[in-house]
Order: sequence, then structure tokens, then C-alpha cells
Amino acid sequence: MPPPSADHPLAIRARMLAAIREFFHDRDFLEVETPVRVTTPVLEPHIRAVPAGGGWLRTSPELHMKRLLAEGWPRLVQIGPCFRAGETGPLHHPEFTMLEWYRAGAGLDEIERDLRELLPFVAVRATGRNVIRRGEGETDLTAPWAKLEVAEAFRRWAGWDPLAAWDEDRFDLDLVGKVEPALPRDRPVALTGYPPQRAAFARTAPGPPPRAERFELYLDGVEVANAYDELTDRTEHEQRYAEWAAQRQAAGDEVHPLDDAFLACLGRLPRCAGIALGVDRLAMLLCGAESLDPVLAFRERPPEV
Repeated sequence: MPPPSADHPLAIRARMLAAIREFFHDRDFLEVETPVRVTTPVLEPHIRAVPAGGGWLRTSPELHMKRLLAEGWPRLVQIGPCFRAGETGPLHHPEFTMLEWYRAGAGLDEIERDLRELLPFVAVRATGRNVIRRGEGETDLTAPWAKLEVAEAFRRWAGWDPLAAWDEDRFDLDLVGKVEPALPRDRPVALTGYPPQRAAFARTAPGPPPRAERFELYLDGVEVANAYDELTDRTEHEQRYAEWAAQRQAAGDEVHPLDDAFLACLGRLPRCAGIALGVDRLAMLLCGAESLDPVLAFRERPPEV
């Protein structure tokens, strides 16, 4: 039997990963590996961690990477596995690969610049073209981004403004059911100016109205990256943790202990910005696939998930 061809999804994924590493190496980022099994996972609501040997499998490497920023490293990047229970579907898998990078002394503009340069560079190295082709559509990765405020997008396609009148259930339903399907497909799209209730680890800019310093990037209608101007204030972190713990308890979810080592580093953490990009989703899009299946060598669901 002949070997798989160079345009096999796994071959495209391998070239994509090599290009990502080349891109960040050339920009003097330090590639790091942080623990996969952690003593306490990120506490955010709606994210369920997978237990593992007295700890949990990480849902994100961000807290450890920020501890390294606090030690003085200016630019960090990591590619590695993350785990979230209960996330299974065409665009979700309980075990997935995340690309995260952080810049000290930077804001969202610098992260956006990185992303604008990264996407066509990787696409050309992986597929020989700077466009995504799925079905009959085409997304030009070199085209000017469409940048939309969340409030504008919701008023246009869902008929209400979540920054003016917050409704958590309605926000999630309308984002997935009305806003995301209406986003332009011919170019990258950045949704910006999220409600402060969706700030997570992002700073909140004062209003009126206040809004999270965050953007999410969509390619061909698929959310692939989430960027923050990172919150560095310990008091605000602790307030958010208390709110999230109450929400998790009310929902019957496990309330994890606080990450004291992370909280302790906040006094040394500089102004910084970072982003998480779904490697599997980007590979899927570059391959023109409609689900993650072709770009995963094995799609296995652990029994505890």
C-alpha cells in the first residue's frame, strides 16, 4: 500500500505545526512546556476539568505561563495538549491542542499584529496558498479584517445590545444561533468589546458602557482564537474568583481551590497581552474539513470524560 500523500490532513497539520514554531522562533519567543497535570485548574464557570491522579488535567496553560512572565521572560509561546470534560462535537474534543503566546509590555494591538502575520505564513507553508477553502467559499487570510463590536453585531443580527441589558442565557444562544452564522466568511473577522460579564482574565475598560479588553477571531464562521489584554490586578482577580466560585456552586459544579502561586505572582506581573488559538480548528480549516475528525490521528473519548 502506498504511503499517504502530502495533502493528507495529518501531513498538512504537521507542516502547520512546523511553520508555527518557525514563526515564533524567528520573532525571539521562548517556547516553554508547563505542567499538564495541575494542582488546581482555572476556575472559570462553564469549564469542567478532568480529574487526574489527585489533581486535574489542565484546561489551559495560561496561569503557569503568566508566572513565567512575572519572572521576567518577555515573550512566551507554547503548543500542547489541554483537556475539558463534556466538550464533544464536530468542533470540540475533550483532548485538544492549544497554541498560546504572551507578550510582556504589550496590548491587544501587538497580539493582533502577530495573528495577522501568523495566519497567512502558516497557511502558505502548510497548503501552498494563503486562503481557506471549504465547500464553495473562500476566506482570504491576507484581506483586511472585518472588526465588529459585540454590541453592533448583536443589534444587527440579534436585535438587542448585551452591553446595555445583560442576559447570560440569551447572549450564549444568540451568539451561536444568530451572530456567528451571519459573520462575513470572505475574510477574518474579529469580535471586540465584550460585555464585562465575559471578561474572564481580560481587563475591563471603563465605560460608558464598560467592556472587556478582548477579541475573538473567526475564520469562515469558526471561532479559532481568543485574545486578552490581561488582568494583572490581584484584588480584581480575587473578586472574579469569588463570583465564579458562587456560580459554579449554584450550578452544582466542582469549586476548585485558588491557585495561590499564581495570585502571588500578580505583584510582579507586568502589563501583558496573550492569546489562545485552537490548533485543531486551524488545521481543520486549512484542510477544508467540516469537523475535527480528519486532523486528529485518533479521536478517542476517555471514559471519565
